[in-house]
Amino acid sequence: MNSHKNARLTWQGRRLLVERVAEMGLSAAARAAGVSLRTARKWLARFESDGVDGLLDRSSRPLRTRKSIDSELAERIEGLRRGRMPVRRIAAVVGRSVATVSRFVAGLGLSSLSALEPAKPVLRYEHEAPGELLHIDTKKLGRIVRPSHRVTGNRRDSVDGAGWEFAHVAIDDHSRAGFVQMHPDERKTSAVQFLKASVAHYAALGVTIKRLITDNGSAYRSKLFAKTCQALGIKHSFTKPYCPQTNGKAERFIQTCLREWAYGRTWANSAERTAWLPAFLAYYNARRPHSALGYRPPASRLFGNNVLKLNN
Repeated sequence: MNSHKNARLTWQGRRLLVERVAEMGLSAAARAAGVSLRTARKWLARFESDGVDGLLDRSSRPLRTRKSIDSELAERIEGLRRGRMPVRRIAAVVGRSVATVSRFVAGLGLSSLSALEPAKPVLRYEHEAPGELLHIDTKKLGRIVRPSHRVTGNRRDSVDGAGWEFAHVAIDDHSRAGFVQMHPDERKTSAVQFLKASVAHYAALGVTIKRLITDNGSAYRSKLFAKTCQALGIKHSFTKPYCPQTNGKAERFIQTCLREWAYGRTWANSAERTAWLPAFLAYYNARRPHSALGYRPPASRLFGNNVLKLNN
């Protein structure tokens, strides 16, 4: 029971009132409790009806409320909302308040317009053997001159004009074996150099790259990149525009690289960060458990024993 500060009767006071009524009578008990005769009669009636439980506070909510939206109007509102009409406009059309329509729409689970378009099911795929598909992407990283405000916490301690460097990443679709190289840009020349280095890296692991998927960046759309793929015997395909999920394995590998390598600790400079890249890749490929592989490392899905090669 949660009585307000000016309440004359608490649960104990109501119980005492009922006991005094039996001894003193209704009028005398009401005067002794400092309440009106009507109030005393109300609590006595509740006690006679429900016993001690009847002396507890009841909810002030009415037993029945008028419903301003009948079944016909409800069907109309739902139809307008599913037609992507805003709530305020629906309220004006049907002649109800915005609050009333908002509550009804929320009860239908249609408050957000995104609820009108259920998310498309995620189509997960995985090729049967290493080399059947290689995902390639790039990630722009801030160049490190020295530890600045992100490390020291002093906003004035900044490094202006440090510039950017680019991590070119590749990951095998079946084994999830990753490869990363740093380049000064993401232009076609760097992209071609990285492609050749990736093919050589996986060849050393006994994996022949047959197909490649990238986004629609200008470097990957260039004639030089296309000729390189043709010369290497690689079929090149592109992701659907504005659908990075198609190249999701590369995107996920990039996030791991950022958290566990690029921004995983404080680096003195970019050269130190790049020098630690081979050690990170060796850990990622040979020892780090991967959830998509049953918490085994990528090396477990490569042909033969490549653990020593992945640690080089």
